[in-house]
Amino acid sequence: MGKTADLTAVQKAIIDTLKQEGKTQKEISERIGCSQSAVSRHLSGKSVGRKKCGRKRCTTRRGDRTLRKIVEKDRFQTLGDLRKQWTESGVETSRATVYRRVQEMGYRCRIPQVKPLLNQKRRQKRLTWATEKQHWTVAQWSKVLFSDESKFCTSFGNQGARVWRKTGEMPKCLKSSVKYPQSVMVWGAMSAAGVGPLCFIKGRVNAASYQEILEHFMLPSAEKLYGDEDFIFQHDLAPAHSAKTTGKWFTDHGITVLNWPANSPDLNPIENLWDIVKRKLRDARPNTLDELKAAIEASWASITPQQCHRLIASMPRRIEAVISAKGFPTKY
Repeated sequence: MGKTADLTAVQKAIIDTLKQEGKTQKEISERIGCSQSAVSRHLSGKSVGRKKCGRKRCTTRRGDRTLRKIVEKDRFQTLGDLRKQWTESGVETSRATVYRRVQEMGYRCRIPQVKPLLNQKRRQKRLTWATEKQHWTVAQWSKVLFSDESKFCTSFGNQGARVWRKTGEMPKCLKSSVKYPQSVMVWGAMSAAGVGPLCFIKGRVNAASYQEILEHFMLPSAEKLYGDEDFIFQHDLAPAHSAKTTGKWFTDHGITVLNWPANSPDLNPIENLWDIVKRKLRDARPNTLDELKAAIEASWASITPQQCHRLIASMPRRIEAVISAKGFPTKY
């Protein structure tokens, strides 16, 4: 070291002290291990920081603010679109500069999450529903038996898999695609105490077939998870669920049904269980329908009561998230 810009605050203090003691600049420079010119500049008050190296920044703060407005106007624009609009506003830059500025603003290019479309009426209903349930405790949510259907495909276990291959190496590294992979629709239920038995659905679900599912799978689930205790049943607003005959079935059996806002999978914790099962299928990689069913049952059986309780305990946070988002979809 030897340049003035390299002097630390401690070195500068030592220089001032030694100068007061009557030491010469040469003695001071030898004492602290810097050049005599650095000592001289500091004592004369001409010490300045080292100039920044590298090319001067090619955009101004005003130009950067313009880019931010362009990005926030439409988050789905490509880098080329951003550059084109920024150029039209009077800022000539390269794609690399646009990318760096967007990164500096904190934006990252990500695959967008897919959420149900919610119009204003549905958002308002979600908000009203969440406000009504805002003060429900975890104990109250533990009385709810959540249910849902989900579709599983044999090709799902191969999604996301990557392959190590050399340039031009093909036959051994291809992943086959199937236009119509074998699939199965599954009904399940869960509460804070754990999960109930699964039902593999054959054909389309109508009111009559759904009531069969309730009779042979929902009631056993409630018996397993609640025993003789009262519970509240939850399901979404699918046509088979909201049919008049289905409503009469619940009335005849004396079961309370939780009112539920439309298009709100983010409020149903069983959706997280489906996701857990599908992630486990990636390791199983079933090839036939029988293998798929066996893998689903094994994954479902491995879900612990602790996992279910943690999901139910998230309900107050989900409610608050809906209220904070004013009815819009949340991260859940």
